[in-house]
Amino acid sequence: MLPWLPPTPIRFPPIDTALDDPDGLLAAGGALTPAWLLAAYRRGIFPWYSDDQPILWWSPDPRMVLFPGELKVRRSLAKRLRNGGFSTSIDHAFAAVIEACAESRAAHEGTWITAEMRHAYQALHRLGHAHSVEVWRGGELVGGLYGVAIGRMFFGESMFSRERDASKVALVALAKHLEAGAGGLIDCQMHTAHLASLGARDIARSRFLDYLEQYAQAAEPAFHPPGEGDSEQ
Repeated sequence: MLPWLPPTPIRFPPIDTALDDPDGLLAAGGALTPAWLLAAYRRGIFPWYSDDQPILWWSPDPRMVLFPGELKVRRSLAKRLRNGGFSTSIDHAFAAVIEACAESRAAHEGTWITAEMRHAYQALHRLGHAHSVEVWRGGELVGGLYGVAIGRMFFGESMFSRERDASKVALVALAKHLEAGAGGLIDCQMHTAHLASLGARDIARSRFLDYLEQYAQAAEPAFHPPGEGDSEQ
């Protein structure tokens, strides 16, 4: 039976008790407060559920990750980066990015970015833990992504595009930002062919937890607070 977590105390079952089918389902219940979310990410766990479900917590095996230096920028994307007329920013429009991600998911397969989830991540953003990368063209938001940063880990949550390749442009900007700092690792959570084509790869959950222990405890964060230089034409 799937463990049910009360609102207090914050306590997750051991990761190795997660189900094989569906892959990585660990527990239900708990809460979406900043304390719960940060405790989850620090253990390699993330929430994912739809409006008609309780909060569900996951830790799949294998885990898809992207090392920033392994990002594949193919010729067509490189051309778009040079000539597409895009500019990027960090943390300039977090609420707009998460709303756009929710709309994009709802239009295609139904969204798991519920109102409760949006409010939870906006609270994390106000506390300095959740961040967004925005892609603009002519002052219009055309793409972006958001996630949670702890130490040298960036836990990617969702991305969207209103123009071709705009979400890829956001991912390139994120990878460059991380490389310019202390480096680190991008958690992509579950396997997708799209992310694999960009250089993300599956690793065993045990290996992911090793990286998590190393990077999440790093004194120098990979995702530094945005400043004047964090807008790129």
